[in-house]
Amino acid sequence: MKTLTDHLAQYAAYHRDRRNIATHFIGIPLIVLAVAVLLSRPGAALWGLWCSPALLTAIAAGLFYCRLDLRFGALMSGLLGLSLWLAADLAQGSTSVWLGWGLGLFVLGWIIQFVGHYYEGRKPAFVDDIMGLAVGPLFVVAELGFLLGLRDEVRRAVEERAGPTCLRDLTARKQPQ
Repeated sequence: MKTLTDHLAQYAAYHRDRRNIATHFIGIPLIVLAVAVLLSRPGAALWGLWCSPALLTAIAAGLFYCRLDLRFGALMSGLLGLSLWLAADLAQGSTSVWLGWGLGLFVLGWIIQFVGHYYEGRKPAFVDDIMGLAVGPLFVVAELGFLLGLRDEVRRAVEERAGPTCLRDLTARKQPQ
């Protein structure tokens, strides 16, 4: 099975332009929330918890992320839980509210993603490997951690395989040799 570094490096190879990464900070959370909203029907409240296909999907995703890395997995599970909480509220509304928010967030998120890939000049990672759809949210969380100076050993391992991001790379290349 692939490791955290394997998954992140493979995904990162499609995302080296900082503008593309920036669009992913907006687009991917919108898509994750949209999928949670859309999968929150049908559902039922059991012991104060909204049980739906979204819950089952989030549990499976959380287990996948925790298997890769406990720290990232715990954070991802918390973020998925937050998405489920927001989604359950929207799913319990009228059908037009549920579909409007779900489809609206989904379309908006993908538009933002494709703008980023226009900057990158490369197709999205999931086109070549469907696992990119599951790794994308983890990539965003990892990139945020890297920006905050966390998990530098993971960042270095990913950059060793995928290369540095373009802005950092461009500044390094512009220096006379």
